[in-house]
Amino acid sequence: MARPRRPLLSHERIVETALALVDAEGLAALSTRRLAAELGVQGPSLYNHVGTKDELIDAVVDSVLGEVDTSMFGELSADNPDWRSALRRWAHSYRTAVAAHPHIVPALASGPGHRPNALRMADAVFGGLVAANWPRREATTVGTLMRYFLTGSSLGSFAAGFPADAEVYADEYPHLNEAHLLADRQQRIDQVAFEVGLESLLDGLEGRFQLLLSSQ
Repeated sequence: MARPRRPLLSHERIVETALALVDAEGLAALSTRRLAAELGVQGPSLYNHVGTKDELIDAVVDSVLGEVDTSMFGELSADNPDWRSALRRWAHSYRTAVAAHPHIVPALASGPGHRPNALRMADAVFGGLVAANWPRREATTVGTLMRYFLTGSSLGSFAAGFPADAEVYADEYPHLNEAHLLADRQQRIDQVAFEVGLESLLDGLEGRFQLLLSSQ
């Protein structure tokens, strides 16, 4: 009887397997040796598809960014300049994609680099803002500011960072007398904080946009 054929090794299969490994165990667990074992191949086979570990991490991060919806920016124009709604929809899509793969967050901070999906996203955001009447220089600033906010909000749960032991706060931190309850409420707290932060950011951008229009 002939041996069953192994699935062909492809860039897509490598990235999917690497992402599953990162999701399960974190970025530190990702290595060519470990990945080769997961794929059932010899290490050198991977180098036909991915050159270095950094390239592999880039590919994994970019696959997640490929899940982010940017179609709303293609709808913007001088006749439909609702950039605020576009930024809001994009921010929620970004948060959803990254929340499904939280272990990739440290690698997001390095910027788009040569990641195709990251560059397509940057292109879509910038192009949409310019189409909606933002000056090019300001559009760059807005895109950068949004990236800071979205990356920062993905770093981890603020609420979960507080010990659940009430005794920790009892004597020296009287204003944190209910901080021990935060961890149990982290999902709601983090979501509310994200929404408040996003709307406050958009309010500030709206004021800046109106000021730019009035100065023209």
